[in-house]
Amino acid sequence: MVAVEPVDVAFAVVGLGALLAGILPRMLERRPLSMPIAFLGLGMLVFLLPIGLPMPEPLEHRVFATHLTEIGVIVALMGAGLKIDRPLSWARWSSTWRLLAIAMPLCIAAVALLGWWWAGLVPAAALLLGAALAPTDPVLAADVQVGEPNDVEDAEDEVRFALTSEAGLNDGLAFPFVYAAIAIATTSLAPSDWLLRWLSVDVFYKVAVGVAGGWVIGWLLGKLFFRAPSEFRLARHSEGFLALAATFLAYGLIELVGGYGFLAVFVAARAIRAAERTHEFHAVLHDFAEQVERLLTVMLLLLFGGAVVNGLLVPLTWPAALVGLSLVFVVRPLAGWLALRGAPGRPAEHWVIAVFGIRGVGSFYYLAYATTKADFPQAKLVWATVGLVVIVSVVLHGVAATPVMQLLDRAGQRTVDPPPPSAPDRPAVTSA
Repeated sequence: MVAVEPVDVAFAVVGLGALLAGILPRMLERRPLSMPIAFLGLGMLVFLLPIGLPMPEPLEHRVFATHLTEIGVIVALMGAGLKIDRPLSWARWSSTWRLLAIAMPLCIAAVALLGWWWAGLVPAAALLLGAALAPTDPVLAADVQVGEPNDVEDAEDEVRFALTSEAGLNDGLAFPFVYAAIAIATTSLAPSDWLLRWLSVDVFYKVAVGVAGGWVIGWLLGKLFFRAPSEFRLARHSEGFLALAATFLAYGLIELVGGYGFLAVFVAARAIRAAERTHEFHAVLHDFAEQVERLLTVMLLLLFGGAVVNGLLVPLTWPAALVGLSLVFVVRPLAGWLALRGAPGRPAEHWVIAVFGIRGVGSFYYLAYATTKADFPQAKLVWATVGLVVIVSVVLHGVAATPVMQLLDRAGQRTVDPPPPSAPDRPAVTSA
């Protein structure tokens, strides 16, 4: 009998996953089932089979988990930044600012408080749980995001735009709260030991460098892509791999100078898009980034499924499970609805935006990163809680996203970006 090598099995599984990643989106289109659900289930099934695959253990391989999820997030952020058609402005992005400034801090505070009071987590672990579950996910939320880039600025409905732009920015803006948890774990709960440095460095400096640096890098790349002399104008050659070049360049350079690379990648994508808004090269870049993102998503979900069957959820307690479920069913919907009071859109749209804040790969990245920087005594319980939230979020939103969005579209409950004052005849609401 021929001996089976685990690495050969792994190649076969990855190949099967990649093949299914090309087939499933077409099969599942407009059906109440998402690709993340399918691959999460496939991962659980594959790792239950006696075929010799080593079991994924994120707590035992924290550095690997950090970098794998890191790559998945930054590629998704580049794709999200490129496909948003709506120009960046305070008024046009008001739903996004409200979700970031109101809903996200409320969710962090509520989960941290419940984690400490209800689940019995120490303060540092409770804050880490709240911070890790704060960002909505650009990797697993394709069913409720905007589509490919096009040259119509006002084509995006408020629901898809808000969820895409929120996911693009809150992955970076949750980082200061992760650093606060790390500071408490490594020093003490007393603010005098960490608050000043946290505010000056982790909040102001890193955010400013991430935003400003990302915009400068994106502006320069935009010039190179669209404005350079003809022989160097990269947009002429339509090479999609340049999306990865822009992603890694923005992320790496800003991380080298101490800024938030997640913010830099999304902002750089927006700056590239602004350089020549209607050029077809944006679609080429987006499509390549989306294909790479899909492959990484397959790998991450297969490994996550394996971690689940390997006992990731075993340390979970009922109080911790209730904290996680409260975020999905109570905290996020209420915080999102409160944040969107007075924002563009109809009440039905506000509720959909508030409910569809899917958690995923970004949460795993923050947990893996934080546990490599500090010792959190209840790390296994935090991982288990986040794992439960991601499973519930993937299944619930994956089943509900397609029918809910179809219902909104049929009912005409889709508000698009309001027209500028110079075009009063343009309709502000469209029905699909």
